Amino acid sequence: MIEPVKLANFFATFFSAAAVILFGALYALLFAYSRTRNMPRLMALAYAAYAVLFISVIVLANVANLFGSLFWMSVAILMLAGYLAAPHAIWHLCVNTHAATHHDGFDGHQPSTPLDCSNPETFQQPCKEKTP
Repeated sequence: MIEPVKLANFFATFFSAAAVILFGALYALLFAYSRTRNMPRLMALAYAAYAVLFISVIVLANVANLFGSLFWMSVAILMLAGYLAAPHAIWHLCVNTHAATHHDGFDGHQPSTPLDCSNPETFQQPCKEKTP
């Protein structure tokens, strides 16, 4: 059984949980803005936000007594891995989906030509309207 959070740790628990939400959102926002606007300098800020998120999760797990259980430790590790990997996966999904819908003769399948997922121009191409 996990020991409940001590009353003395209430504010640390509250602020670290809020920091997890805030810096997780900031990491995703900076990551997406850096990729869509092709501003690699913002990627360093995105990873700095992730570092603060990482520290916040460690503090939260420590004050909430989650390090005593292997299950809750693995949940915290999976959460950190998910926060790190999700923006990358979503970016590649958006780039590939957007490029596939603008491929001439689109039939719902992936294009036969390989896509350059590192190029933000692939994602920002205007839609080609089909005229009758």
